[in-house]
Amino acid sequence: MSDDRPTDPDSIALAVEAAIERDDVDELRRLAAAGSSDAEDVLVELAAERGDLAELRRLAAAGNTDAVDELVELEEEGEEEEDEE
Repeated sequence: MSDDRPTDPDSIALAVEAAIERDDVDELRRLAAAGSSDAEDVLVELAAERGDLAELRRLAAAGNTDAVDELVELEEEGEEEEDEE
């Protein structure tokens, strides 16, 4: 069984763009796991937009500092909303 994953930077960039257009989070995860920082950045952005704490935690646990920053920001926003109640 051959591995159809792209290996050169241009092909990886195209694969990331295609996954974004298809909203294919699983493919973005595969590309990120294979080392695509662009795919990882998109995953962080999507998770932050959706408020997906589980995804942000997964990315943060894998060492993504942007995911950590987003988690802190979402936590602070949550605390502000609690204070307003």
